[in-house]
Amino acid sequence: MRPSNQQEMAFKLKTADRPFALVKIGDISAWLKEKLSGYEIAERFDDESLFARLNADDSDINILMGSRSFYEGWDSNRPNVICYINIGTGTDAQKFILQSVGRGVRIEPIKNKRKRLLPLYNAGEVEQSLFQQIGDAVQPLETLFIFGTNRHALQTVLENLQKERPKEQWQTLDVFDVNPEAKKVCLLIPVYKPASAPRAQQNLIAKFEIAQEEELNALQAFLQGADDRVLLALTDAEPKQVKVLRDALQQNSLFTVNGRRYGDLRRLLRRVVDYLGITPEEVDKLKPLEDEIRHFRHITVSLEDISELEEKVKRVKDYPTQVKEVRELYGKVSPEEYEQRSREISRVEEYTRDGKRITIKHIARHYYLPIVLSEDGKADYIRHIIKTESEVKFIKDLEAYLSQPNNEFQQFDWWFFSKLDESLDEVYIPYYDPKTNRIARFKPDFIFWLCKGSRYWIVFVDPKGTEHVDYQRKIDGYSEVFLQDDEARVFYHGRKSVTVHLFIMTEDVARVPKKYDEFAICGVADLVKGLGKLPSVIGS
Repeated sequence: MRPSNQQEMAFKLKTADRPFALVKIGDISAWLKEKLSGYEIAERFDDESLFARLNADDSDINILMGSRSFYEGWDSNRPNVICYINIGTGTDAQKFILQSVGRGVRIEPIKNKRKRLLPLYNAGEVEQSLFQQIGDAVQPLETLFIFGTNRHALQTVLENLQKERPKEQWQTLDVFDVNPEAKKVCLLIPVYKPASAPRAQQNLIAKFEIAQEEELNALQAFLQGADDRVLLALTDAEPKQVKVLRDALQQNSLFTVNGRRYGDLRRLLRRVVDYLGITPEEVDKLKPLEDEIRHFRHITVSLEDISELEEKVKRVKDYPTQVKEVRELYGKVSPEEYEQRSREISRVEEYTRDGKRITIKHIARHYYLPIVLSEDGKADYIRHIIKTESEVKFIKDLEAYLSQPNNEFQQFDWWFFSKLDESLDEVYIPYYDPKTNRIARFKPDFIFWLCKGSRYWIVFVDPKGTEHVDYQRKIDGYSEVFLQDDEARVFYHGRKSVTVHLFIMTEDVARVPKKYDEFAICGVADLVKGLGKLPSVIGS
């Protein structure tokens, strides 16, 4: 115990010289007399607070016990398991619960970085090698586990957390609609089905990622010495999977290095077998777009009064009608009135709340009208709009390019594009994700439809491009589904021959590995030109 502070007492084993637990309560004296009689008690000579040093790198404390001492005044990211023992449900207990839960949800996967690891990695603040080493292991540490001996107390935890949530009322802006011009044409999207065989029977681009040759060599050595019956017992695999696994190891065609490190041979073996059992997706058909792009019907706002914003959205949506009505007035009203009416219509409106501005735009070739952008991404009072910096920049660049005479888009009979929302829309490209060892869905930020004569192009564009290392796996997924012998597969829909393409945006194509540079473009001007890098180009 600490002689100068009767609130702290540490526990250690007799066979150890370092403590493993700390009790911090109002007064330790009663514990010494009533609870710890018969235990050996020693005073520490280094009069230092173990509680104050919880965050120190050399802190040995793994269990922290206390009564009502964990209110305010301490800051630690270490607790991620909380157990409430015999805690009440009164006002003081509720305050304690909220305060202690607040300490438990604090995280710091990287020194001085108090965000979850994946957002840090996506933001480029964590190196790929480190992410691959700890990515799978960090999730439990970023999760707060709460246990209790009193069912009613745990119910109080949930009720109080609900009370602490912001009392925002979200309303749907039910004024967005499909572009009338887009309804006149057939906008196609790919539909997928499970492939006819799992990965074990296919020669696919996306390989199993492993960290080092040492682990691969260890796996090979184990398989060479293990009987098939042992492998079946260890992995629950099918005999054909074991055969494919052995063949792949001999040919070295299954693996790619510089992936994650497993550190456990049995876990690695099971992961490889799971990989071999994954069934990829392949194109079933092309179908006309129905409700697969739906996020514009779910644009919601947390405003007490939505009338002003709603009016501005309606005004921009009706921009073509207003233009037509004003033009019909030409020669029927005075020049002054005609000019005044012309000034009153606009294809762009702005709305600001608490200094956070959004821009409402009418873009004639967008799938739904109008579109809404938050240029600085700070408009948190509205959801499912365009607010990512790369997406906003792409829209601006596209508008600037379309304003140029003789731009590449003018050669098509018609074309449209749409923003895709990752959380709500169902237009995607399947790809193998090694982090989860499953088929994931890549939803690029934009989709284009372009048509000329009997030729039809579906083009996915991702402005985030090479910001995230996953782009290579996503391109691999696209290639497996939509390329054949390094050429774009041709699909047919009625009399149209259709090819599907993917482009990522980058500031410097030279920095993209050669394997992927044909998918990289530097700007909107390169989008149509980029189709020339692949077969089935205009005029071919």
